[in-house]
Amino acid sequence: MAERVWDRFLTDEDRAHVAARPKNPVGVGSRPALLLIDLYRGVFGDERLPLLEGTKLWPGYCGPQAWDALPSIQELIATARAAGVPVLHVTGLDDGAGMPGWNEAAHRSTQRTPSEPAARERHSRRYDIVDEVAPIEGEVVLRKSSPSAFWGTPLVAQLQFLGIDTIVVAGESTSGCVRASVVEGCTYRFRMQVVEECTFDRHRAAHAINLFDMDQKYADVIPLAQATQYLRSQGAAPAATPEPALAGAR
Repeated sequence: MAERVWDRFLTDEDRAHVAARPKNPVGVGSRPALLLIDLYRGVFGDERLPLLEGTKLWPGYCGPQAWDALPSIQELIATARAAGVPVLHVTGLDDGAGMPGWNEAAHRSTQRTPSEPAARERHSRRYDIVDEVAPIEGEVVLRKSSPSAFWGTPLVAQLQFLGIDTIVVAGESTSGCVRASVVEGCTYRFRMQVVEECTFDRHRAAHAINLFDMDQKYADVIPLAQATQYLRSQGAAPAATPEPALAGAR
């Protein structure tokens, strides 16, 4: 079997346990959607920089790992669009919402707008989805106030309306919002498929081990080639629309 990204982080005992209990795949259905999580400016910055240098400008910067994942994410999106598979984007809750984001609420801190003009301008753009993976007309864009793309958003309603049974996931961070969304998607009984090359995290060990954990419990972690093959073969049919009510019906 090909080496997985998490293999070098496992102990001998971990490997023995995995070998003794072969994975039971989640598998896929026939109505997929592509869910893109938090592909916003704050994790990419405006240019590729080393992690510690980038975080001086962008506190949520994810480093070169973010930029390395972009071509694979673009390929995944292009494949989904060509196949007619619904593409849904989620990003963060901006300051104008009048409530703190999940991170500020969890730490009982206040979101502070920087005073320096250049930093303030960057802050205002931090949740803008980057141009390379920007939504196109007709694609759903949701803002979330939780690590999970599901909590407090109408995501489930839209997926149910479309008859979706399988969610292909890309985005960041693997250990944070991707994991939270995958666990909740599993809870809603969707078949969760995480694309390895299309997820990233600022910490490589956290990325690898969280992929391992999701693959063991909640999802299948699959390579990009397998994801694109699946999307091409399972292009979603148009969503069902309700039958019009008869005149005078009660």
